[in-house]
Amino acid sequence: MSLLSLNLGDSIAAFFSNPITLSCLTSWFLSQFIKCVIVLFHIHTKSIREVFEALLWRTGGMPSSHTAVVTSMTASLALVEGPGSNLFVVSLFIAFVVMRDAMGVRRAVGLQARAFNKFGKLFSESQNSEFIPVKEIQGHAPLEVIVGALLGIVISAVYVIIL
Repeated sequence: MSLLSLNLGDSIAAFFSNPITLSCLTSWFLSQFIKCVIVLFHIHTKSIREVFEALLWRTGGMPSSHTAVVTSMTASLALVEGPGSNLFVVSLFIAFVVMRDAMGVRRAVGLQARAFNKFGKLFSESQNSEFIPVKEIQGHAPLEVIVGALLGIVISAVYVIIL
């Protein structure tokens, strides 16, 4: 075994045993899992594809997985590196941008896309023409972002303080 592969293996092992990595991955997975459970209770057709889509890729909804990940990273960095560290400060401002974007820009774009699709459908029906709707990206309501933030903070505390 070469020295390079040993160092790479050690680096990968260190990455996946790092409490910051673990808290971020757990925050993402748990928030997506909660979203999936909520989707299962609200949709009538529950195909395997819909379940996996909700678990892995669905955006919007309760809780915000983007917010859970960035707050988990930020809280973990505060606990590991200290609130005065450069990494914490950078992470904090990235978290603010992500949370603002989730509630503001992404939500506004989704609402505009929904209105555009309604207008396009009405127009195409009145003109007897084809309309191809645009994708409606879901942003987050403030409560979804708050719950995602709380989830991220709690999970980071579990990994850094308790484990």
